[in-house]
Amino acid sequence: MTRFRHYSPFVVLVSLALTLPAIADSGKDAKKEVTFGIDVARRGLWQEARFRFEQATQLNPDSASAFNNLGVTLEQQGEFEKARAAYERALQLEPKNISIQQNYDLFREADEKRNRKSKKDAAAAKPKETPTPDPVPPMNPVNPMDKEPRR
Repeated sequence: MTRFRHYSPFVVLVSLALTLPAIADSGKDAKKEVTFGIDVARRGLWQEARFRFEQATQLNPDSASAFNNLGVTLEQQGEFEKARAAYERALQLEPKNISIQQNYDLFREADEKRNRKSKKDAAAAKPKETPTPDPVPPMNPVNPMDKEPRR
């Protein structure tokens, strides 16, 4: 047992030395994905941009930029709940980032308008109650032999 105690710090250091470059590379790769995603988003290739930003968030789950840009892309694609989650994650990571805060504020404002409009549309589409007609008063019966109706 004592042999393993002597080697365990060495094993930990070696494993850290092997994984730290991989972590650093994944951070660089995440930045590359974000940069590429921004480029394709500017060209209107939203599906590709989404893929790139999702890749960046997987490579670096602490990248506020990746989550912010993912939020923009998801909003563009009409996936508003996912966009909200991405913006909120970006704000958790960098709460003082003005750009992220502005994007989130604009998103919330637009989302509130969409929600109000959909509620209004739903109310307009709701079938209105048709009022019950007033009862028709009975007509005076007419005798075909009489020229005037009976009273």
